[in-house]
Amino acid sequence: MGEAKRRKSLGLAPKKNNPKSKSDESPRLFEWLPFTIKQRDTLLKLSIRASWYGIVGLIILWVVVRFIGPAAGWWTPADSL
Repeated sequence: MGEAKRRKSLGLAPKKNNPKSKSDESPRLFEWLPFTIKQRDTLLKLSIRASWYGIVGLIILWVVVRFIGPAAGWWTPADSL
């Protein structure tokens, strides 16, 4: 007996093959814009995380240029001449 016949004989609803993901079920930001509210929130979280990585990278670069490079003898800072 096939799955559809078994479900029908038990009085169950037919099984639906829904290829949509959960992000597609979220309401759209605007009707004419193909982005959902869930995608907007995900993009916002991603951009905040990328910003923090950029800030940390900038601080590391500054420490290397200002302190580690001159201490290792790689270059001399212009303000110490």
